[in-house]
Amino acid sequence: MDNQLLFAVIFIIAGVSALQFYRGRKLNLLLMEHYIKAIKEVVKPEDELYTWLGGYIGFRAEYKINRSNVRKMEFTLTLLPRHSLLYFPIALITSRHDKLYIVIKPFSDIRREAHLIQKGYYRMRPGIENEDLLQREIIEVAGRQYEALYEKRRDVENLKALIESLSNPRNVKHVSLTPKTNVFYVLMKPEPDTIGKDIEKFVRFVNEKLKESPFSS
Repeated sequence: MDNQLLFAVIFIIAGVSALQFYRGRKLNLLLMEHYIKAIKEVVKPEDELYTWLGGYIGFRAEYKINRSNVRKMEFTLTLLPRHSLLYFPIALITSRHDKLYIVIKPFSDIRREAHLIQKGYYRMRPGIENEDLLQREIIEVAGRQYEALYEKRRDVENLKALIESLSNPRNVKHVSLTPKTNVFYVLMKPEPDTIGKDIEKFVRFVNEKLKESPFSS
């Protein structure tokens, strides 16, 4: 390859990279703005705190709610690096999609552990305390197999019903109730058009189900 051709190739790659950076950055910023607005419209926090994660790949939000059974809500949004021409294809393989991690802390006490984990989703399983003491089985939820870990099966049935009520149940990768930290947790692939409805379902679950049996008694 002569010097002129090499220069032309470098120039083209640089131009495409710059275009991808500006378009990807704009899209990620629009997504972040949209998710913040949609979630706030549902939970209506009385106080809020944001921590940005690297500028264009997401943020962490902490909301004080102090209403009904919701004391606090935290969520972390991580987006694919759409602004990076070189890393974006790699991220499609390693991260696969945008991710929303939701943690809701209720006023009521969660007394039993329960998990539904989409089968095959994790490359490395998350650590679950006292996992060996939990019952384990594979169940079908909205046409997908999930690994269920629980103390009482009725808890998993309630979590299953919650997932099946969502806009796209397959977007939920892991949902759990953890007594030690007293949190309701969801890991999901968010979608801009349906995030508000899904957050509303999670909040309603905490407000209407989590403060009554079977979870809190």
